[in-house]
Amino acid sequence: MGFLISFSDFIIEAADYLWNGPVLVTLLLGGGIYFSLRSRLIPLLFFKSAFRLLRKKRNSDKGISPYESVSSQIAGIVGMGNISGVAVAISIGGPGAIFWMWVTAFLGMITKFYTCSLSVMYRKKSKNKFFGGPMHVIVNGLGKKWKFLATVFCFFGLLGVSPIFQSNQIVEVFNSVILKDQFLFNDKFYSDLLLGIFLAVIVSFVILGGISRIGKVASKIAPVMVLVYMATVFYLMFLNYEMIIPSFKLIFIDAFSANSVLGGSVISIIMIGARRASFSNEAGIGTAPIIHASSESENPIEEGLVSMIGPFVDTIIVCTLTALCILVTNSWTNFNYAGIELVAIAFNNSMPSFGPYILLFTTLTFAISTLFSLSFFGERCMAYLFGEENKIIYRYIYLGLIVLGSVSSLKFVISLIDLSYGIMAFPTILSALILAPRVDQMSKKYFKKLK
Repeated sequence: MGFLISFSDFIIEAADYLWNGPVLVTLLLGGGIYFSLRSRLIPLLFFKSAFRLLRKKRNSDKGISPYESVSSQIAGIVGMGNISGVAVAISIGGPGAIFWMWVTAFLGMITKFYTCSLSVMYRKKSKNKFFGGPMHVIVNGLGKKWKFLATVFCFFGLLGVSPIFQSNQIVEVFNSVILKDQFLFNDKFYSDLLLGIFLAVIVSFVILGGISRIGKVASKIAPVMVLVYMATVFYLMFLNYEMIIPSFKLIFIDAFSANSVLGGSVISIIMIGARRASFSNEAGIGTAPIIHASSESENPIEEGLVSMIGPFVDTIIVCTLTALCILVTNSWTNFNYAGIELVAIAFNNSMPSFGPYILLFTTLTFAISTLFSLSFFGERCMAYLFGEENKIIYRYIYLGLIVLGSVSSLKFVISLIDLSYGIMAFPTILSALILAPRVDQMSKKYFKKLK
């Protein structure tokens, strides 16, 4: 028992050190800066071409379309981090943290350009379908002597994409808004268990169909959930229009003065913004390359361009909208609340009749869509470690974990997930740094044709 407690404490402390310390954020930011310098930001100049590529229809059974790959990526990364994560960033780092989230997002777009291009470049074909990710980039790009890095990535990938956190949060939001903490059968455990089973059944209809069905469902859900959230926040901003310009001014001023940060450290505010953006859009973590490797796109650079849409939508659009709804309503000055409660205050104060229900719909949709995509990440890690014939087993394990998450206390589990995500970044970024020249060679030829 003492060992388990010590192990739990170790995991919690390790996760806190990794995400709150300088090592991981420096790796992600440093990698983004390195890729930006190598590319001279040229991929950003051709960013509009990415949206043109989305119009390509799927014309084979080899993989999903570019639009479906982007939708699946957005479904996987746009989640609670875009709502509660932004609120936490403002609570701790002040409004200026949003500016540094933007900076990190643009660096993350370049990082995803490289990692996702490499994922298509070094993917494999199995049963007439494309599969890939950082593990295949490492083995096929760097050689088998680097295989241990691929194994590390997949092992922690299985832990990192656990659905326990998402299912727990879905149940908690449902309890607080719909059931109002009355619970079914007047018993929280059985109420949560029933909701968890119901959620697992819903998810099963999608994930048991594999990446093709995930891509199709995500392509329908992702645009709707983003547009509904955008429309709601735009309405909220309209109600508080006089605060829009002052809110933007506050973001820019506070970013370089850090007046709202305890201790007034600009470095602190940069680290807070960078950390929240990295955690939100997952640039450099390695999940997006797994999705994009399944695209039927034959050109790695095209898929790299398409992959940049994910961080743009996630951080530049959705996170900014969350920040503005908190700032224009002055909810951020209420220091008695943090996280999603700040967003709830903003919605309730501006739209008391229907605001909380819009927030409920948004958070549930964001979280459920994330559950769809996370399953595929884990499935590919399972296939790499234990063979293609065993990947189906993970789908059923995943459904069981959804039920487990609905009735779990999550401090240890969340820390384990956070730690795993952080460790996954090291093989992903390291392999991309080494193989970046190969992306440069191919991108020069491609961009020359577009000019």
